[in-house]
Amino acid sequence: METKKKIHISRTIASFVLVLFAMPLGHALMILMEKFMNEGAMHIAGFALGFVGLLMVIIGVFVKGDTRQTLWGLFGGLLFWTGWVEFLFLYYARRYGVQPEIEMGKVVTKPEYLIMPASFGMWMMVMVMYTFSTKNGCDFITWIQKVCFRDKRKAIVVQPMTRHTSIVTFMEINMMLWGLYLLLMFCYDKNFLGDHHPVTFLVGLVCFVGSLFMFKRQLHLASWGANIRMAIATVIVFWTPVEILGRINFFKEFWVEPEHYAPQMIAILIVFIAVMAYLWKKGVQRNRSSK
Repeated sequence: METKKKIHISRTIASFVLVLFAMPLGHALMILMEKFMNEGAMHIAGFALGFVGLLMVIIGVFVKGDTRQTLWGLFGGLLFWTGWVEFLFLYYARRYGVQPEIEMGKVVTKPEYLIMPASFGMWMMVMVMYTFSTKNGCDFITWIQKVCFRDKRKAIVVQPMTRHTSIVTFMEINMMLWGLYLLLMFCYDKNFLGDHHPVTFLVGLVCFVGSLFMFKRQLHLASWGANIRMAIATVIVFWTPVEILGRINFFKEFWVEPEHYAPQMIAILIVFIAVMAYLWKKGVQRNRSSK
């Protein structure tokens, strides 16, 4: 008789909330820096942010414990993405005078996101490396390998790469953010679809339904580290329909105007810090008990 897998509700919710609340906080940080720092200071601070993120990821390679390594990779990856990806796109968009996309007198797409699709080839380059070079825990890449290689998969994808949890988490969050942003920019582009196109809504629906199945799988992950890493994928896929609905003004994205919604942002920040402290404490306790 098949045994029923245990469900870890509190663990999954804590992991999901941690990553979910990191999304609006990341948006708010970038917007506040844009609004309250002069351009020169903003770009220096953005570059420093990315550098700090990289250092955090490297530190995570050497710390003990799967949970703590995952947290170092998560927060380092978020800072890296904000500082060395988004702020660098912003810098070069402004430097070369890229104009925002404006509809009815309102900016709907900032210049830095308009030039991001040009990085599609580089994203594919990394995906080719992952697809042809390594076994990994990503269901999407594993599915591609099975479809493309079929019975030759074991011969082509022989073994996993050297595994550092912090680096795995870092690459996961950056590749997924990059990939989903590229998907959104493709959907929003009126030369292809447009933000009100039925296919764009279908993409949002598929991502929402997919995130529910991912959350269901996450419920069965007993390890804190694995649960957080699964939460990263679940939240980023879930955030795609959130972005689409915000784009068509279905609801108010208050995190894009954090200075006007201070109570909401402070509440999110407090919960985020509390959950982060809780998970960090759990990681320390687990590491001590394993000694």
